Order: sequence, then C-alpha cells, then structure tokens
Amino acid sequence: MAETQVMGSEKGSEESSEKILALLRTEPQLPARVLAERLGISSRALEKQLAKLREQGRLRRIGPAKGGHWQVMP
Repeated sequence: MAETQVMGSEKGSEESSEKILALLRTEPQLPARVLAERLGISSRALEKQLAKLREQGRLRRIGPAKGGHWQVMP
C-alpha cells in the first residue's frame, strides 16, 4: 500500500507541475501566494514544486522577487 501512495503522490506532483506551468504561461507575473491559492495547495508545497521545475530547467524567474515574472521554458 505504501508503494501505491508514493506512486499516487508522484502522479499528483506531476499534475500540479503541469497546472503551475499552464497558469504561469498565461499569467507570468502571478504571485506565488495567489498561485498556491488557485491550485489549492500550501505555500510550502508550491515552493517545492517551483524549486523542482527550476531544477528541471522547465521554469525560470526573471527579475526580482517583487516585480519580476516567471518564464516557462519550451
């Protein structure tokens, strides 16, 4: 059963990642707090997802934390 939970959370993580990228494609200046609210996840969970996407080279932050924007990589 534990293996099923891990696989389920990985799938959920992938789905969250795709939702994050889709939202940021349309609204690149969306604040992280608002993004977390729209996805229905905690700020911490969002931070982990953003870090993972950045490590994978799928997402990049342009500019400062306040006033910058996200760039979704092709």
